[in-house]
Amino acid sequence: MTTEMRVIQNPSASVSAIMRIALLLALIAVALSVTMTGAWAIARRPGRSGWTDVIWSYAIGAAGVAAALAPIAGSPSVRQWLVAALAAGWSLRLGTHIAGRIRPGEDDPRYADLRAEWGARFVPRLFGFLQVQAAAAWLLALTIMLAARNPAPGFAWSDAAGALLLIVAVAGEALADVQLRAFRQHPANRRRVCDAGLWSVSRHPNYFFEWLGWVAYAVIAIGPAGGLAIGMATGWGWGWWALSGPAFMYLLLVHVSGIPPLEAHMLRSRGEAFRATQRRIHAFWPVPRRHS
Repeated sequence: MTTEMRVIQNPSASVSAIMRIALLLALIAVALSVTMTGAWAIARRPGRSGWTDVIWSYAIGAAGVAAALAPIAGSPSVRQWLVAALAAGWSLRLGTHIAGRIRPGEDDPRYADLRAEWGARFVPRLFGFLQVQAAAAWLLALTIMLAARNPAPGFAWSDAAGALLLIVAVAGEALADVQLRAFRQHPANRRRVCDAGLWSVSRHPNYFFEWLGWVAYAVIAIGPAGGLAIGMATGWGWGWWALSGPAFMYLLLVHVSGIPPLEAHMLRSRGEAFRATQRRIHAFWPVPRRHS
């Protein structure tokens, strides 16, 4: 029996663990808010907005590792170490990739558009915008915690499946980034839209694989019995809440701060070439091309 399961079955210990979890989540929320305040202090000046995504990626990874490994009910389990390693690896890869594409003195196109749209109100509105991102990071860290704290005994097939899914997601996103970089480096492609490799089946394959990685945590959190057997025996049913992570990430990427502002920029910069791409290739799901 795992430490978490013994805690759940002992009412007094369970109340104490819940209080420690609540305290940990509160500390993570404060830390993320402070971190994104620091990102705001950097991005409020022109030419530095690209660092906000770097800081956000690293912050989620750090928060996820803390949520997975913080001592709440004894020493960390194999599952906790696995989830912490997955969160750290994802964060380091994504944050470092974004940092590598920052051009000194140039704003990220999305933030450049916000600066133009918000005008004199840019600085205070940016602060609120980044605090919303801190709240989003907290929700994603909670998803990581739910995966790490699954009290199912031993190392289950769902742990292996979730780990494999996240590795595939990180590798797929990295491959999409490499293919886009190679396309952009060719002088003949200066005004063209990338439709090679993974970009031939999705206009945003990097976003698809980013979303897929968060599905992996839900697989681990729900566990081998779908949360049912453990839930009925010990009261553990929190794993299903981890589905909020991929659901929220899908909303964010597809409908809020991912595809909409990026495609608006692409329409301005590529015009009819990008409209043709929109007609042929699906925005998110990697499926065969549409017939023209």
